[in-house]
Order: sequence, then structure tokens, then C-alpha cells
Amino acid sequence: IGSLVGILILILLTCLCSIFYLVGPNKGPIFFKQTRIGRHGEFFQIYKFRSMVPNAEEILKKDELLYKKYTSNNFKIDVKDDPRITSFGRFIRKTSLDEIPQFLNVLKGEMSLVGPRPVVESEIEEYLEKKNLLLSVKPGMTGYWQICGRSDCKYPERAELELHYINHQSIWFDIEILCKTVMLVLKRKGAY
Repeated sequence: IGSLVGILILILLTCLCSIFYLVGPNKGPIFFKQTRIGRHGEFFQIYKFRSMVPNAEEILKKDELLYKKYTSNNFKIDVKDDPRITSFGRFIRKTSLDEIPQFLNVLKGEMSLVGPRPVVESEIEEYLEKKNLLLSVKPGMTGYWQICGRSDCKYPERAELELHYINHQSIWFDIEILCKTVMLVLKRKGAY
């Protein structure tokens, strides 16, 4: 039910956002797909509204200094220092609108509304001997890590938060996380 409501929002936002993808430096595909690891270690394509230039991965990998900064900073680069992010991309990241297409992943059964964030292959090692525990649950659009600081929480703290959720998950904990997520998105905290 949650993903169906989200799909309706997605359709509306896709129509509105498509205008920004037709002109300027943001010109190109509306959606960004990236391979992530889901439940039981199965790979899937996560969907987002594209916030970067179309050849962002090439730019990242060609620039050794930029790539080193990316990997040494928990797979993040400060938005103001990242040449790959467009001005429209900064806006949709700050407002978390870039995450709305993940309702498609929820509808397909690859993700849940609440759970640990799905990781890229290079991040899985951050969970050390507990990576099988991480992969024992369906990843989520939001989770305990997001309400505890999101991008402000780096590894290994992020791994501890994700594992805490897995060890304490319940319907009431999920409802609490969903409510707090709405508040944080409205305040634009931890999103960049």
C-alpha cells in the first residue's frame, strides 16, 4: 500500500522533474540506476532521480584524487566539492526527492519501506563478519541510520546503526522510523 501511494507521487514528480532534465547541464536521462546488494546477497538495480551529470561514474573513476577522496570518506564527497552534481541535483538531494523512485523497488519486492540501506559491493566489507546478518533482511528506503544522522554518520558507526535495527526490528520500531523520517526530510537534516 505504501509503495502504491509512493508510485502516485512518483508519477507526479516525474512529470514535473522531466522539465529540468530536458535543458541545461542536467540534460539526459531522468532516472539513475545503480547495482546494490539486497537480501540474501542478490544484486538489484536501485532507482533514483538522477542528480549528477550523465557520465558521473567515468568522471569519478578517471580522477584518481577524486576517487581516493570518495573511498576514504565513506563513499561520499561533499556536495560543494563534487563536480558531478548538477544544481538541480543539489536541490533534489537536499529535499530527498531523488529517493522517490525507490517506491518502484519496494513494489518489485527488492526493498522495503524500512530497513538497512542497500549497499554497493565496495561497502559490504565495512560490515566485517556481520555482513551475512546485514544481508539477512530486505534493505529499506529509510531506516535507523537515516534517523540517526544519515550522511553525517560514517562507517563504522553506520554499520553499528544498521545492525542495531536488524537486532531490534519490530512493527513499532518501523512506524517510529517512518514518522521520524518524515520530520527529518521536512527539516532537510543529513541529506546531501
